[in-house]
Amino acid sequence: MLKLQNVVWNIPDGEQIIQDISYTAQQGKLVVITGPNGGGKTTLAKLIAGLEKPTSGKIYLNNDDITDCDITQRAKKGIAYAFQQPVRFKGITIQELLELAAGKELSYTELCDLLGKVGLCAREYINRELDSGLSGGEMKRVEIASVLARNAKVTIFDEPEAGIDLWSFTKLVETFQELRNQQNGLLLIISHQERILEIADEIVVIAKGKIRTVGSKDEVLPQLLSGEISKKCPRGKENQ
Repeated sequence: MLKLQNVVWNIPDGEQIIQDISYTAQQGKLVVITGPNGGGKTTLAKLIAGLEKPTSGKIYLNNDDITDCDITQRAKKGIAYAFQQPVRFKGITIQELLELAAGKELSYTELCDLLGKVGLCAREYINRELDSGLSGGEMKRVEIASVLARNAKVTIFDEPEAGIDLWSFTKLVETFQELRNQQNGLLLIISHQERILEIADEIVVIAKGKIRTVGSKDEVLPQLLSGEISKKCPRGKENQ
């Protein structure tokens, strides 16, 4: 269980970007966080992952107060985060990255399974380095595979569809469905994509730093598609 209790985050000049958010997500669920650009979705993900610390409020993981834990401490407790823009590591092969993420040596079959879930062939990729030789889309898929290797309690994907082709995106949606069905962990996905919203157990709509709506896919998605919610949601500042 992930619980946010009255979470607030201000930028240095004092402007409030996240405004008193309280929300509880249960294990075994696939939750999609969506809303207008600049509404605070990525900031909220960074607060959960430990990249930012709340100005006030509390964050709990299975009743353990992790508010003051940094990203490394939270990773050890079971929170995994996939960045919008993957980080490149020169001198490290894809196989080494996946084994570091998994915390053990992986068989060729396990590597094939992980990379296959993001539309990559293990034979062609496991010995390649994480450098400029990989395209942005390839790096994105490798990072997602590394997050999947963690088998974390809470896995956060920040716009996982960015920079990948349609075929790989289809594989990614299938992978999210598999994870939801096979694991007890919580999946948190930030996305505008209708196909990802369609597989959600719960949709959270955030705008201007506040939760505007929370509900099941059947409750919230029709309102999103009709534009009913967007009329009520003011736009925030870009790049939040």
